[in-house]
Amino acid sequence: MSFELLSLETIQEIARQYGYWAVFFGITLESAGIPLPGETITLVGGFLAGSGNLNYWIVLVCAIAGATIGDNCGYWIGKVGGWPLLLKIGKIFRITEEQLVAVKREFSENAARAVFFGRFVALLRIFAGPMAGIAEMPYRQFLLCNFSGATLWAAVTVTLSFFFGRFMPLERIISLVGQFGIIVLIIVVVIFFGTKWRESRQLKQRSLSEQSARGE
Repeated sequence: MSFELLSLETIQEIARQYGYWAVFFGITLESAGIPLPGETITLVGGFLAGSGNLNYWIVLVCAIAGATIGDNCGYWIGKVGGWPLLLKIGKIFRITEEQLVAVKREFSENAARAVFFGRFVALLRIFAGPMAGIAEMPYRQFLLCNFSGATLWAAVTVTLSFFFGRFMPLERIISLVGQFGIIVLIIVVVIFFGTKWRESRQLKQRSLSEQSARGE
């Protein structure tokens, strides 16, 4: 995944200069809703750990902590003032309040999956926390999904760049992780629409059964 404002060379320089702090704050700010290349910074951190410049376990802890804290910040931002802001944005793009309420309801029904799997998808990684707050997802449930998703994501991301960085260019690793994120997004979309299709089919069958029982 490429970011025009920050080249990979710039990200590498930041990671080399600030080390663990770069990993922690990079993913914290991205998870809080700020569109920064937090995942790329984390991959660079794992890559530097593989080359002996950083410690693998500290990079991993920084990634988990940053992802967890960032998403918590995003959650409370969304819970406290996210809905009024979303309504204002909706007016700008001519999206009605009824449509936004429908989106809020859909997210609420799939909040656990969105928060957990969203860690692996760029846009969901940025917006899952605030949207969970807007949708009033129970905080304990959010904490569980957030921490477990952050731990799995950090373990996969840091470990991949740590080991594969020894015999594969960093650019190739970032590309592979981006492709993996697309696959996860497709899986989430398929699960979502598959669930909706199954619910619609069950509702239709129930309606037909009721009509048959009434002799219609």
